[in-house]
Order: sequence, then C-alpha cells, then structure tokens
Amino acid sequence: MKKFITLSLFVALTMTTYSQTKNFLDIPYLETSARVDTLVTPDKIFLNITIQEKDSKGRKSVEEQENKMANSFRALGIDLEKQLVIKDLSSNFKKYFLRQKEVLKSKQYSLLVHSGKKAAEALMALEKLGIANTYLEKTEYSKMEELELELKSKAVAKAKKKAEALTAPLGQKVGAAIHIMDTSTPYYPRYNQPRMEMKAMTMDAGEAQPLDIDFEKIKVETSVNIKFELSK
Repeated sequence: MKKFITLSLFVALTMTTYSQTKNFLDIPYLETSARVDTLVTPDKIFLNITIQEKDSKGRKSVEEQENKMANSFRALGIDLEKQLVIKDLSSNFKKYFLRQKEVLKSKQYSLLVHSGKKAAEALMALEKLGIANTYLEKTEYSKMEELELELKSKAVAKAKKKAEALTAPLGQKVGAAIHIMDTSTPYYPRYNQPRMEMKAMTMDAGEAQPLDIDFEKIKVETSVNIKFELSK
C-alpha cells in the first residue's frame, strides 16, 4: 500500500512538472540579452609602505621614521586613524632578519588615499623622508554596489527596447518578463598595479611639485538575459 501511494505521488509530481514546462513552452515569447558598461575613476587608492632600519652609522630607528611619516601625513590632511593601518601585525614587535653582517628591522603599512593627487603628495612626502620602499597595492571604487545596480536596471531597459524593436514589424507587443537571468561577472578589487601616467608639474623655486597621476579607470559592466511574453 505504501509503495502504491509513493508511486502515485511520484507520477502526480512528474505530471505537474511536465504540465508547467509544457505551459511555459506554449507561451509565445521572445528572448533577448543586453550588456551595459561604464568607466569610473577609482577613489580608494591603497599604497603599501615599508620602513626599514639598518644597523649602520647615522642609523634612524623605525619608530623615528614612523613619527616623521605620521607628521608629514597629518600635514597633508590625512586622517591616520582611518587611513593608515599596519599590514604586518608581527612587525609591531622587534623582528630581525640576518643579512650577512647587517641586522634589519622593518614595519609595513597600508595607506588609503582618495585621489591620484593625494597619492602623489604622499609619495613625495615619503621621498623627502628617504622612505622609498613604496608601491601601489590596489584600487577600488567606493560606490561599486550602487553603480552595479544602476547598470543592471539600464541593461533590463535596453533588453526590453531590443525586444520591442524586434517585434514592432510583426505587429506584436512585448508583455511581461517571464524569465530574467543576470549573467554579469562580479567585480573584484584590482590588486595588480594599474597603468599610471606621471606628468611633472611646473617647477616652483627649483623644487619639484607633486606629480599629476592619472590612474587607469575601472571598467564596470553588467549583462542580462530576459524572456518576454508576446501578445498580438
């Protein structure tokens, strides 16, 4: 008896699924896809900074260089609590690496700035302090989620316009969307170094000015695939 009930339930579910599939296939529909993209300037620029201390004549400690760096950054209007973090927590303690007859202590930081100009100012400040071990770590766009949603809406609208353009000569109308698939590729922060164009600005009193750095724009794109019901 149990086997019979189970078999009946399986047959009923199968027929229901087949019926739904058949009904879907019986509905006149048009399938279209659309892709929308844009370019944005990154507003979160991360610089990786390493301060090193060498055991030699005229030695400068990591702490001394760190304090000078902090003062220079404050003078540039950088909020140290929000924009400067230590990358290697173990570097808070004395950490030594043997290099032949030298002993080296180092400390690594990540600095967040919000424009190419501010990044250039920070690099120049570090250069004046003799801190040259600095490189671009990654770039991001702070309003990426909102931008992606906006592009998705535009892609859906574009898909509908395409459907209307295709059906207008046939005298048919585009109805409700019966299936929507988001085929976009998720955006991930760019960790590889973006291409930069560095242009020296006008010299003032023999002293170099901050470089005008143009960071490569981030390309953001989204795509959708939609099935629209058709009616006469």
